[in-house]
Amino acid sequence: MIAKRYKHIFMALLLGGSLILGACSGDSEAPTEPEAMAEQAVEAVTEAASDAVETISDEMQGNPVVVMETSMGSIEIELWADRAPLSVENFLRYVDNDLYDNLTFHRVIPGFMIQGGGYDSNFTEMSGYPPITNEADPSLQNDRGTLAMARTNVVDSATSQFFINLVDNDFLNQTGTTPQQFGYAVFGEVISGMEVVDQIATVETGNRNQHQNVPVEPVIIESVSRR
Repeated sequence: MIAKRYKHIFMALLLGGSLILGACSGDSEAPTEPEAMAEQAVEAVTEAASDAVETISDEMQGNPVVVMETSMGSIEIELWADRAPLSVENFLRYVDNDLYDNLTFHRVIPGFMIQGGGYDSNFTEMSGYPPITNEADPSLQNDRGTLAMARTNVVDSATSQFFINLVDNDFLNQTGTTPQQFGYAVFGEVISGMEVVDQIATVETGNRNQHQNVPVEPVIIESVSRR
């Protein structure tokens, strides 16, 4: 995408340059209509180039966005690489290697959260990468629509599983440094498709393989890819 934008800038500069050369070919010292057109062209090219460079800069500095295709619809998530780089890097490692494809949201609790990224529809657990450091921070709140790493009672035990908060779950936020206070690391936010998340939260659930709150009809994560 960035390469195409550079190409457009280059072509615009070439066009502007040709107009300038054409306007300067005459001998008259008084401003002519072609010269006025050339000045307008230069201004237009300069403005277009400035806008394009600004857009490129924004794209290079912006946080990554992933699209999660589920059996109930699409969810777009911005990953906060600027605030939780380790968690985002870990999540994208699974994304880029297609390891979330065909897994499920295996734990659904209305009024709380939906959790996925660990089991397929046969409830076979995925073998993930080593656990990562917990990046929970008081400034990263488990608010409605945020994405956070799931873990065990061990602070630094998160691997592949994540959850999306359905409400503001303040009790999951970091309040101290003990294992009981450390909290759950938030690393992104749903920017489109929250209605799909809410719909998933309404599915019928039951018990399976010693797990509670498991959807009776599996909710499939068909794919997760960078936008």
